[in-house]
Amino acid sequence: MTTFIQFHLLTTYPLSNPNRDDQGRPKQALIGGSPRLRISSQSLKRAIRESSYFAQDLAGHTGTRTRRLATELKKELIEQGVSETEAQTISTGIGATFSKLEKDSTNATTLAFISPDEWALARELAAKAVAGDELPKDKDLKKALLRRADGAVDIAMFGRMLADSPEYNRDAAVQVAHAFTTHRAQVQDDWFTAVDDLKTREEDSGAGHLGEHGFGSGVYYLYACVNEDLLVENLMGDRELAAKGIESLARALATATPKGKQNSHAHHPRAGFIRVERGPQQPRDLSGAFHKAVPADERASITALTEMAKKIDRAYDTSYDVMVMDVAQEQGSLSEIATFAARGTRADD
Repeated sequence: MTTFIQFHLLTTYPLSNPNRDDQGRPKQALIGGSPRLRISSQSLKRAIRESSYFAQDLAGHTGTRTRRLATELKKELIEQGVSETEAQTISTGIGATFSKLEKDSTNATTLAFISPDEWALARELAAKAVAGDELPKDKDLKKALLRRADGAVDIAMFGRMLADSPEYNRDAAVQVAHAFTTHRAQVQDDWFTAVDDLKTREEDSGAGHLGEHGFGSGVYYLYACVNEDLLVENLMGDRELAAKGIESLARALATATPKGKQNSHAHHPRAGFIRVERGPQQPRDLSGAFHKAVPADERASITALTEMAKKIDRAYDTSYDVMVMDVAQEQGSLSEIATFAARGTRADD
């Protein structure tokens, strides 16, 4: 029976612009007829992948999303003394396995999420080619290089798609929703100036630069769901690594944030409230608690979230094992949340 781990977080952001739209303004959404601020799931997942918890606790078990595998491989071969022509032939032959390459370039046309094991296999194949072995062809090369499962936790969590090799795609074990403010919130505009330090008042008393900037603030609701069984499967049955991944994810969800305009706003928010649920029941988010905007207050958001969970569970006759961290009420801790989230994942639990 599949176990799902669901995270519900409320995080108060100060004046900031962590995730910008195509005009450089904070992303927005219209929910229940009310304007809200939004942070995209893609930007949140990147912030999670770049968090210190993933970098340190999962060192050696995270992938690289890039178009430059062949380019980097060619560079390494040349540094080892291989001729540029031979390095080009070998690296492009291997790199094309992940994606078609650009014309007259070693860069791929699309990004590929590449695991440490696949990087190692690429280097091993390159070394054999330098030694005189021929690279395997087509399906044999894919079989020698690509993996359906390995020790890359972030790929196991967030999945990947290889358009030219769909049999090596990986289904995401973790779903992350767009975060949005629980209350009405709109972008605020500001204009700013910068002074030219060497320009004198006698020459020109005006600013050296004028600009515009958008920002906003609010209490954001974030939902994420982990398919524990799929995560273990994507990690070749390594339950210990899966547990470490879930613990790192719990910590990163509470602390990681997109870094847009961070130097201008110094936004480093922490989740004020976390509700984690474990169980075999079909997942459900609690975003309905905020379809009608609540007052712009964290406590109002916590109350609405908790009441919605009770109402859904009563109506659908469901129950979960639940752990809560409430900073304002001095209830729970992030360490307890992380331990609870991974409970049962390890083989000896």
